[in-house]
Parts: sequence; structure tokens; C-alpha cells
Amino acid sequence: MRNWTISGTLTVEPAEQRTDLLAEPVAKALAALESPDAGVVEIDPELADTGAFCEAYSSPMSASANCVVVAGKRAGEVRYAAALVLATTRADVNGVIKRRLDVRKASFAPMDEAVELTGMAYGGITPVGLPADWPILIDKAVADSPELVIGSGIRGGKLLVTGELLASLPGAEVIEDLAKPVA
Repeated sequence: MRNWTISGTLTVEPAEQRTDLLAEPVAKALAALESPDAGVVEIDPELADTGAFCEAYSSPMSASANCVVVAGKRAGEVRYAAALVLATTRADVNGVIKRRLDVRKASFAPMDEAVELTGMAYGGITPVGLPADWPILIDKAVADSPELVIGSGIRGGKLLVTGELLASLPGAEVIEDLAKPVA
């Protein structure tokens, strides 16, 4: 297993050996990948939000990526996508994502809907293991990152992955300027 430099004070274990720290769809998706380069860390579920996690465990905010579930309607049909951007940026929901989904208006999916559709905990939703028909929109800065901390599908764990692994996920699309700097 790789030596993760972004784990801060946490001990990294191979993700395939600690499936108890992964939501079921995440564990299944990782198992389906050919030799996934993924580590997992156990965390306090109360510290799952990115800012709290980075501060508590000395992990750099610049190496954290957030996954948001976005929904929009077209002709009565709800279209979903996941967007993955660095924690230091914001997803361009009503620009790039709205155009990609080809909807009039895009917004964050309601929490209960996102949790039900993904089989993951709110605050732990991750691009690994999402419904197969959802596009996974990945900001180029995320895809280019050598090491990232992302959700594990539950609030009690975090995955450590490469941008390359994320870009190789089924349904992944790397998009330039998907994210905007936080003002």
C-alpha cells in the first residue's frame, strides 16, 4: 500500500481490509475495480465535515475533495449527477453542471433524497459506488491531484485516493472549470 502523506495524525489501512468503514455501495464498487489504490481511515463521525476533519486530524484542506449530489428537471424527468470539487472551491451548479445535465435549473438534491438514492450517509457521500446511470463530474484539479481525502459513504470513515482513480470511475467525466474559487 502507498504511503499517504495527507493522512495527518490518522493511521491508513487498505480500504479492502476495512469494509466496515465503507458504505455497502462503496465497498462493492471498490471491489469491482482492478487493484484500487485506496486507503481508509477511521474518524469520529462528529468530525466528518471537511473543515472539522482537517482541523482535528491535521489533514490539508487543499487535499480534500467534496462530493455533492445535484438534481435538475427536464420535461418532467429528474436528472442527477455527482460533482467532485476540491474543498477550497465551489461547484458551478448553475453554470457548468446545469449545462451538462441539460436542465433549466440545477440545485443540490434534498438530503433525504440523496441519502436514499446513494445508500450513503449524508456528509459521507462519495463518487465511488454511486448509481451507474449518474454522471460523475470531476473538476480537473481533482483529477490531477496525486492524493485526496474523500468520503467513504459513512460519517465514521474517509477514503484516501488518487485523482487518477476517481477519473477512471465508470461514468466519470473530467471537466475544466467545474469549480470556482471560494470568494
